[in-house]
Amino acid sequence: MSAAAPGRPKQGTAPSGGSDPHAVGERGGHVKALILAAGRGERMRPLTDHTPKPLLKVHGKPLIEWHIEALARGGVRDIVVNTAWLEDQFPATLGDGSRWGVRLTYSHEGRDFGGALETLGGISRALPLLGDTFWVVAGDIHAPALVFPGNAATDLIAKNHLAHLWLVPNPPHNPRGDFGLGAGGLALNRAEQQHTYSTVGLYRAALFAPPLCDIPAGNPAGTKAPLAPLLRAAMDNQRITAELFTGAWTDVGTPERLAQLNTL
Repeated sequence: MSAAAPGRPKQGTAPSGGSDPHAVGERGGHVKALILAAGRGERMRPLTDHTPKPLLKVHGKPLIEWHIEALARGGVRDIVVNTAWLEDQFPATLGDGSRWGVRLTYSHEGRDFGGALETLGGISRALPLLGDTFWVVAGDIHAPALVFPGNAATDLIAKNHLAHLWLVPNPPHNPRGDFGLGAGGLALNRAEQQHTYSTVGLYRAALFAPPLCDIPAGNPAGTKAPLAPLLRAAMDNQRITAELFTGAWTDVGTPERLAQLNTL
């Protein structure tokens, strides 16, 4: 089954890089991460007219910086940031990551394709930079207590699953949730009780390859595609697990939610 729509004909230069797919460090040393930061942030306007949403500040610190710090605490040393809207601001603000003890690499979708490629398209684009097992986290959520455990990749590989997702209790703006939790921690496409996907997950590169996904690694055609259909297909094959995170979590999707966070 394919989760991708036909790609655009415009070509770009595929990213290069990656890591040894068998070298999973004890504290996540060879597990990389992708922070999704390419979106326009329409609902956050006018704040995002001049500032990308992940660079908006919570308690004086850009949203994306909270993730970089948490990933570094979990032992992640290589982080890719995908960008599109106002993308030059990211390297200008974050630099090479050395201030946090990490290496930041950028996957510039705007420069190469004129805009964001959606979640699946963006992951596929950055895939050559990510290796076999990697974290994916949205740059526009705030979860200050979230931990990226170093042994999670070892567990995922040992159980031969394709992804492990962190779900959260349904917020008011998503009362029906996204996915369910089944026996043995299996993620369910449909369930009587569903939870919201936190947009934090640990993924295997095999999820983004045939037969589930037909977007080539590096996404040279700039195919735009959402992630949810791919996840649902893999869930139907019992290849994805999940757990419920009950700590503080906010989808910073409106100026009101950002203001509320800054008053806490």
